[in-house]
Formats: sequence, C-alpha cells, structure tokens
Amino acid sequence: MASAFSATKFTQPLPLNTTTPRSHENLSVFDPLKSTTFLGSTRKLRFTSFSKLNRLNSHRPSPVVAVSEAVKEKKLKSKSNLLITKEEGLELYEDMVLGRAFEDMCAQMYYRGKMFGFVHLYNGQEAVSTGFIKLLKEQDYVVSTYRDHVHALSKGVPARAVMSELFGKTTGCCRGQGGSMHMFSKEHNVLGGFAFIGEGIPVATGAAFTSKYKREVLKEGDSEDVTLAFFGDGTCNNGQFFECLNMAALWKLPIVFVVENNLWAIGMSHLRATSDPQIWKKGPAFGMPGVHVDGMDVLKVREVAKEAIERARRGEGPTLVECETYRFRGHSLADPDELRDPAEKAHYAARDPITSLKKYMIEKGLASEAELKAIEKKIDEVVEDCVEFADESPHPPRSQLLENVFADPKGFGIGPDGRYRCEDPKFTEGTAHV
Repeated sequence: MASAFSATKFTQPLPLNTTTPRSHENLSVFDPLKSTTFLGSTRKLRFTSFSKLNRLNSHRPSPVVAVSEAVKEKKLKSKSNLLITKEEGLELYEDMVLGRAFEDMCAQMYYRGKMFGFVHLYNGQEAVSTGFIKLLKEQDYVVSTYRDHVHALSKGVPARAVMSELFGKTTGCCRGQGGSMHMFSKEHNVLGGFAFIGEGIPVATGAAFTSKYKREVLKEGDSEDVTLAFFGDGTCNNGQFFECLNMAALWKLPIVFVVENNLWAIGMSHLRATSDPQIWKKGPAFGMPGVHVDGMDVLKVREVAKEAIERARRGEGPTLVECETYRFRGHSLADPDELRDPAEKAHYAARDPITSLKKYMIEKGLASEAELKAIEKKIDEVVEDCVEFADESPHPPRSQLLENVFADPKGFGIGPDGRYRCEDPKFTEGTAHV
C-alpha cells in the first residue's frame, strides 16, 4: 500500500506559469505579505485570514499531502474516530505538562540567580517535541538547538540531570560544563543542543549516515536508527540546511528534518527574512517529501511524525516537516519581548497545545479531569524535586575545568607531574610558567 507521503506526490515539479509576461514593465513588485499562502501571513496580523487562505489552498496545485488528508486516512482505517488510545494520550499529556512546568521553573530559577548566561524556553512549542520524540525508539537520535531542555526531557533525560546542568552542577547531564544550550546525553542518544543556528544539522546528518553505513556496509541488519534534527525558521536561510538536505536526499538517509517555525527569528519576522516563507516547499526541491503541519496540535504533529519516521526506518529516505508553532515567551529570558504584536501573542495563547489536548481527551472520554489533575500534581512534585536536587548538588572542582578541552594529555592543561595546571595557585594568579 502506498504511504501517505508517497514519493511520487512529492517529487513532481512545481507547475510553471508560462503565461507570465517577460517585460519588466509589466512585472509587479513581489510582496510576500500579499502573495504568499503561508498559514500565518497577512499585512498586519498573521491570523486574520485563515478562511481565505484555506480557500486558496484548496484550489492550488501542490506536491504536499495536506495534514488533514493524513489524519482522515488514519480515521478511515480505524474502527473508531480516535487518533490515540488512552495510554498514548496520557503519555503525551504528561510529557507536555513536564516540559511546560520545567520551563516555568527555569524562569523562576533564572531570575533568582541560579542560572547564568542565555536561557531559551520552549513554552508553547511542546506539541512538536512530544509529537515527534515520543514516537522514537531508545536507540534513535535527537539533535537539538539552543532551545533544547524539553527535547532532552522528551527523549528520557531525567529532569534532575537537566536542571542540574542548568545550575552548572556536577550531577548535570554534561557535569555542569554544557549549560542551557548544550544538553547532551550519550545514554539517551541526545547528540547535543547547539548555540549557533545550523550547527546541529550536519551532526544529525552524520548520525543518519552512520545508521545507513552500519546497515548497508557493515551489514548490521538490526540497525534501523532514525535521527530527528530540530531547528527553527531562521536556520532555514543558512547554508548548512541546504547542503544537508541535498546530502540526505542523495544518499536516502534515515533522518527527519523538523522545522519549528515559531514565526520569529529572535526579533526578525519570518515573513521579512526569506523569499518564500513556505519552508516545506524546499523539501520537494531536493527530491524529498515536504509537509506543513499545525505545530500547536500534538495529534496532527504525531500523525505526520509517525509517517515520516516510518519512512526513514523503512529506508525510504528523509522528510522535511515544517511545524508552524509559537513561543509564548521572548527569544530568551533576557528578551523583554516587545516586538511582537500583543494581539498576535493572544491569538496563539488561546491555541495552547496542552489545553487543546486536555479538552480533546476529556471530550472523547479518554481521561477524566481527576486523572489529568493527578498527572499535573505528579509533575509539580518532579519539578520541585529536580530543583532541590540541583541546588544541593556540588559545583565541579577546578580540576574539571580543562577536561575534554585539550586533545594532548601532556599539553597546556596538565603539568609534568601529571596534575592539572589549574590546581597550581600560580595558575590562577597568572604567574605560572607555561
């Protein structure tokens, strides 16, 4: 049976308009705020013309399978009209609530001086992390961005380890040396958060290449690992994005490129920063499926993610998924968030993905209010515990300062006596002989 993302539906060329006049005198100036059919584009507020955009999309030839079609197909195959079971729903809800509560606590701890540097929170985007990562197997890989706390939590990194890392303690997942933007866990195959945009995409592509090499060259038949590469809309204008899409499509690598399009690259509107704001269209240009999904709806994200991950695991190659989502806080906790229109923020706040899932589960009889309250209480206890644990954990010793920095064990970091130079009082005084 053909998959919902059949390759023939995605690799067809976009139709050319042969009637376009060639005279420069007849060409009007391109205005992306007028001519694009991107879900969030109008001149003033991104959300005021959804009905008009839906009418436009219904008549527009497109190489992408609409999310609604994928969901509809799921419903037709199922004997019920439910997209998830009760167990699945409770798992999704718990993971999303954990992400939200954890980030809210991070804000408190940051303003209390427990965290330092830049801290980027994930509030509002939980449907993307949960919708994708909770479908992965233990051996699958996740590569994140500087907004990486919740990705690590969804992949199974304990809340204690993530919070301790944010506190800069030895009990953190990177022994306190990574901090907010560099969550890494070998045990959970979280290959890192990356401070610079685009850094993680080549790492993810390399991980996917490793999986394919093990299976096809080393003949490790059980190697069906899939890699998820998360990044934002601002990254999609960078060279690494295009280079890695090309390589992944050329070699049919088992990777899913997940664009968390929250419509803003720090303070730059997505619509002002790119020639074509419909990021998913860049997938078919490289010969891979490109899909746009409502990133504020975990069930829609999950349906798209399931097909994309299964495609990769079957050896059918990569998929580009654009999740249109929204962050409820500023770019970082140092950002006063004064550039976005209050009406825009209010609109997306009303579409809170956690509230939407809760409403769905109660209306469909998948869970009671009491069951969901019990989950929220459990998560509050988990978050309180991880803060206490992180606060009581020790800071790294000075001897750890130069570990994992110098490749030569007899180089600058270690003296002739085998001890770390930073342990020499003269080192910190700046008078040590180097």
